[in-house]
Amino acid sequence: MKATEGSTVEENKKALQFIEEVTINVDEVQKRVLAEILSRNANVEYLQRHDLNGHTDRETFKKVMPVITYEDIQPDINRIANGDKSPIFCSQPISEFLTSSGTSGGERKLMPTIPEEIGKRFQLSSLVMPVISQFVPDLEKGKGMYFWSIKSEAKTPGGLPASPVLTSMAKSPYFNNNRFSPYANYTSPAETILCPDSYQNMYSQMLCGLYQRKEVLRVGSHFASGLIRAIRFLEKHWSLLCNDIRMGTLNTQITDQSVRESVMKILKPDPELADSIEAECSRDSWQGIIARLWPNTKYVAVVVTGSMSQYIPTLDYYSNGLPLVSITYGSSECFFGINLNPFCNPSEVSYTLIPTMCYFEFAPIHRDNGVINSISKSKSLNEKEQNQLVDLVDVQIGQEYELVVTTYSGLYRYRVGDVLRVAGYKNNAPQFYFVCRENVILSIDSDKTDEAELQNAVKNAVHNLIPFDANVTEYTSYADTATIPGHYVLFWELNVNGCTQIPPSVFEDCCLTIEESLNSVYRQGRASDKSIGPLEIRIVEIGTFDKLMDYCVSLGASLDQYKTPRCVKFAPLVELLNSRVMSRHFSPTCPNWVPGNKQWNNMN
Repeated sequence: MKATEGSTVEENKKALQFIEEVTINVDEVQKRVLAEILSRNANVEYLQRHDLNGHTDRETFKKVMPVITYEDIQPDINRIANGDKSPIFCSQPISEFLTSSGTSGGERKLMPTIPEEIGKRFQLSSLVMPVISQFVPDLEKGKGMYFWSIKSEAKTPGGLPASPVLTSMAKSPYFNNNRFSPYANYTSPAETILCPDSYQNMYSQMLCGLYQRKEVLRVGSHFASGLIRAIRFLEKHWSLLCNDIRMGTLNTQITDQSVRESVMKILKPDPELADSIEAECSRDSWQGIIARLWPNTKYVAVVVTGSMSQYIPTLDYYSNGLPLVSITYGSSECFFGINLNPFCNPSEVSYTLIPTMCYFEFAPIHRDNGVINSISKSKSLNEKEQNQLVDLVDVQIGQEYELVVTTYSGLYRYRVGDVLRVAGYKNNAPQFYFVCRENVILSIDSDKTDEAELQNAVKNAVHNLIPFDANVTEYTSYADTATIPGHYVLFWELNVNGCTQIPPSVFEDCCLTIEESLNSVYRQGRASDKSIGPLEIRIVEIGTFDKLMDYCVSLGASLDQYKTPRCVKFAPLVELLNSRVMSRHFSPTCPNWVPGNKQWNNMN
């Protein structure tokens, strides 16, 4: 049954009281969480291997357990993926793997999880609307229009499902149960969200959202890039959508029977509504289209921190400056915290880490000439470096840290790779700005490409130039989000010794070689999700990178220490590079991608 207005107020009070209590008793809660995790998993292989011997206190835990990266535990994760059911990390059976947007060896990382962990993610999500309702009342009286989608689910050789966390949550029983919440009144039927076909998924959700436009009080998607893709979809297909609303019919391209049935329960002929939508969509400018089509919208709910901040100007344009609410912070490893001041400026978003979610530790990070100089992700930490880690209550305002977590599903002192800066406090709980994902230089959607991976991809592509006695003398890159979907751009300066002109098709082959060399998350975004556009190489004039260096030195960079940046974000640098482009070349087709892990697909 739907909750009554009185019970909604009461539930909101309980949620806010919970936040108040756990942010006051932070250290006590953290001690309890660690003891709970260690006591219930006392006999698992991983803890026994490191001689924890049933201890649950912080001191012993920190003394004997190493701080680790994914690569340290990958052999154990592979055992589970291949069917080993013994308690390696966790006393409870692993129910599924959550596939991370971070990669190892070009493949998605696999995060083992248990049903309780998924429940904790929904517990954090349940705090969102009580927090927002302090600023915008009566949201339960309208609907939310959210563009959600699921990604392909794979099976490990041992039979466990493996999918991204948001897909797992959408398929979870918790999601269906959650729809009885007064705030879970969405324009999209569950069948449209769970439709794996990207066109049918988006078309049906957009149609339902347009048809119920006057009831919509909030608009969103998981990430900023997802909402912009939805608006771009509307730009392409508004005529078809208006026709379906006018006639009360459903486009024949929607072939999923469950989607058709769920949409037709909502849709009735409405020529007047179709005409008003058509009038807005046929105007020359799409500025403010969200506010114009959904006039009762109070805010836009999307993640706009980290790499998603590049989409803020586009969202402001489409929404006429509606508040952009970035509310939760989490990853495939665990959900971490919540933004308690959701209507702040996007540049001021900070997340309060909720101490019941997992056990938190922090590795201090220092900057050398503005460049992050942290503990290397590629090596184990020595004793001195391990001793530098601090607890949640011991972080210092203004200091940057790398996040390290111990989770209920069996990750112990695991380095997440997120760089956070302490912004302030909610009671005794620190609040953090999300600074960046360590080592990531390019990102459009959920993809994360680091410098080493890009360098390897360029190295592979340069082989295409050998027959022409040419090579790349310098290169840099940037994520171009002016196009929708956004795409990677590489600027290449060449040294050509041969006499034969290099045909454009060779540079197109270079583009595709780079894409084939990038990780599976990127290739899925290109080939399956269509959330990333074709990679582009721009050939620049000889001497361009000298000009780039001169400009950087003029801004104060040391000539002796100058290194060509492998990614540029500063607008004047991008403008300088673009002013010297001689030719542009795009990847001619999508790179290869199949669901699952490359190793699984090679198994008989």
